[in-house]
Parts: sequence; structure tokens; C-alpha cells
Amino acid sequence: MPLTTLVVREVMAATPRTRRLRIDTGADGFRFAAGQAVMVGLHGSPLRKPYSIASAPAEAARLGSIELLIQVDDSGGPDPHLELATAGTRVDVDGPFGSFAAPPAADGGPLLLVAGGTGIAPLRSMLLDTLERASPPRVHVVLSARTTAELGYRDELEGLSAAGRIHLWLTVTRDPGEAWQGRRGRIDRALLADALPPGDPWCLVCGPAAFVRDAQLALAALAVPEARIGVERYDA
Repeated sequence: MPLTTLVVREVMAATPRTRRLRIDTGADGFRFAAGQAVMVGLHGSPLRKPYSIASAPAEAARLGSIELLIQVDDSGGPDPHLELATAGTRVDVDGPFGSFAAPPAADGGPLLLVAGGTGIAPLRSMLLDTLERASPPRVHVVLSARTTAELGYRDELEGLSAAGRIHLWLTVTRDPGEAWQGRRGRIDRALLADALPPGDPWCLVCGPAAFVRDAQLALAALAVPEARIGVERYDA
């Protein structure tokens, strides 16, 4: 797909370290498969970086926009990239690309989604896409973040859980606050054993490289076949 210039519609705070960018897709729309990514940069800049699309395809078509989950530089300093974007900013978009995807509806097996930090973005796309099927499979979601405030899309996920549409496990690794009554610690074999759906599940994992490696090893130790584990990793 050729390079396309689109306009940022809205920038919203997501967590202390991330922002949600909604980008207008224009009159022609923007076709992609759930789980795919794009290369994006400020218009005219030679710097473009990959971002997974957090929107589901049907959601993007309905809203006329795609959503990206952008991590803000830890240093708090200016970054000449999408952190500078505001409503009305033009951005250059290349893609979509990538083969990270949920299994086809014909498979019918249960689904386990395992996310670390901003790894929730492509998994959200696949989750919403899967839930739009006429007969969605059983879906379990595990999300890990450093603190409760950094659990991306937490309200949405908890809403889906409360409605009985997904089974949800949240865990935090660094939050010292006493208000959090949920799980603490990294995603490990014990947590994945609790979360693994019965049957012959597909397991999709996305997050920092070390996180993905550890999750793969834990799933293998739980006798999940390698062929039923899909992964997408990024540099932390």
C-alpha cells in the first residue's frame, strides 16, 4: 500500500505513559486485518515507527478512524515523533502489514490473549473482532502492567468481563499501593495455568521480547503445542 497522509482526529490520555491517537481514515477508509500494524510518522518526517492498530476493522469502518496506543518517552523530554501530535496534525501512514492474527472462525477453538503493557493494542483489535462473530469462541484475557494505572483499556476489559463476554485476569508488577486487591507479580506458569481455557486453545502473546519469551516457555510447560502459540514482540 502506498504512503498515505491522514489527519489525527483526537489525542487522549490512556495511562500515565501512553496516549490513544485516533486517526481519520478519510473518505476511502482504511482496510486492515485485526492484529496488523502500520508505520507512522509526522507528515514529511523521515522517521516512521511501527504501531499495532488497536481498533477492530469493523470498529474502524464504523468510526471512520483507526486507533493507536502510543507510548510516551519515559524521560518526559520532547520526542520528535507522534508524542508531538495533536488534533489536526497530519501523519504519514504506511501499511498495513504483519501476519499476527487470531485463528479463523472456522477453527472454533477457545482463545487465550496474553498482553504485557502496550502489547494489549493488537490483542484488543483481535478481541473485538472475535467478539463480533455470530458465535464467538470462549475468550480469556491476561494483562500485565507495572501499576494499576498502566493497565491499558482496563475499563473496557472489565466491562466485557462483567457482561460475561470474556474471562479476565489482571496483574501488576510494581504497584506498592494497598488499594489494589487483585493479582501481583509477573505473568508466570501458575497464572497461565489458571487462565488457560479448557479444550485446545489458541494462545496469542504480545509484549516486550523478554515477556513474550517467558510466556512462550510457560505455555510450552503447560503442554500447549507450539503451533497454537502466536507471538508479537517489541523492544521494551
